[in-house]
Amino acid sequence: MADTSEMTINLVVLGKTQTGKSAAGNSLLGSSDFESHGSPCSVTTCCSLGRSCRILGVIRRNGCELALRVQVLDTPSYPHSGLSKEQVRDMVRSALAHHFGEEGLHLALLVLRADLPLCPDESDEAVQFIQELLGPTWKDFTAVLLTHADKAEEAGCSGEAYLHSASSTLLSLLSSVQHKYIFLDNQKGLIKEERTIVLKKLLNFIRQNNYQGLLFKHSKE
Repeated sequence: MADTSEMTINLVVLGKTQTGKSAAGNSLLGSSDFESHGSPCSVTTCCSLGRSCRILGVIRRNGCELALRVQVLDTPSYPHSGLSKEQVRDMVRSALAHHFGEEGLHLALLVLRADLPLCPDESDEAVQFIQELLGPTWKDFTAVLLTHADKAEEAGCSGEAYLHSASSTLLSLLSSVQHKYIFLDNQKGLIKEERTIVLKKLLNFIRQNNYQGLLFKHSKE
């Protein structure tokens, strides 16, 4: 990186319609870059990149505090109400190469709703999609973001207690990504302290890859 006093992390949010991908992206950025609202159809129809301001108080390296910048690529849902699976896959693949082709993707966030059960077919479909995008090392560069955690808490399932009653499908998925998961209440914007906690967890996941990014080849088409 050109500026040694600053670190940039590159993230992409992936998932089904109405899981809260765009809202999660806004929470991570501390902004409202991405359109996010309830809808009977898929809201996001194209990929878009959001960038945060400099964030202090999150990371230190070699005894020095670094300013953190977060870049989040928002993507259409998979499957999508108005686009074919192939269209979504090709669109996301192209956007990853365009935005992160040289610096690399640090983490793909598979967004799932904590208040809804994860079915085997749904899990298999999501994993296949991520594998096609990220390749054989997808497990090292994928974490699960469990949104609508507030609704799960209202039902009496919060934090680790939630996982004790989770389906074997979800537990198997979490195991495959080395238990990299975060609970997120994205119905309301994260306050500064909560956002700092979430970003520190993401950085811990990224540190497991020695801060290396997954590179993408630019399409020749």
